[in-house]
Amino acid sequence: MSRVQLALRVADIDAAVEFYSRLFDAVPAKRRPGYANFAITEPPLKLVLLEGEAGEPTRMDHLGVEVTSTDEVTAATSRLAEAGLATRVEDNTTCCYAVQDKVWVTGPGGEPWEVYTVTGDARPDLEGRTEVELSAVAGDGTCCASSDRAETAAACC
Repeated sequence: MSRVQLALRVADIDAAVEFYSRLFDAVPAKRRPGYANFAITEPPLKLVLLEGEAGEPTRMDHLGVEVTSTDEVTAATSRLAEAGLATRVEDNTTCCYAVQDKVWVTGPGGEPWEVYTVTGDARPDLEGRTEVELSAVAGDGTCCASSDRAETAAACC
């Protein structure tokens, strides 16, 4: 099953987790310092919350489509390239506390889209921990950003 991903950069991760838990009547599937994600069944949605700067309004960080296998990422890469879109492949990359295979494209308004699959967990020792100082172990805040938006995406959370 694939599902659309919406990644939001939020000023207060705890308040956002509380709000979206109530909105979707769900608990986060993953909760780490500066990060949470919800795997919503209905509607099929992967909601990712990334901690931003205090006082800033919530903003869209990036969009994606989560698929179930690397083969599906490979097929999407071929399809997107054949459709004339510039693709950027990242295999075995660590992002959002997960090991992923993915391909990036950029929409006409500069919005980054990824098609990705999770192949493993990263930093499971941090599950449920939310201390701000631990967020530094996750990277530099450019989690999952396409190279069009951040040069340091390799330091992804």
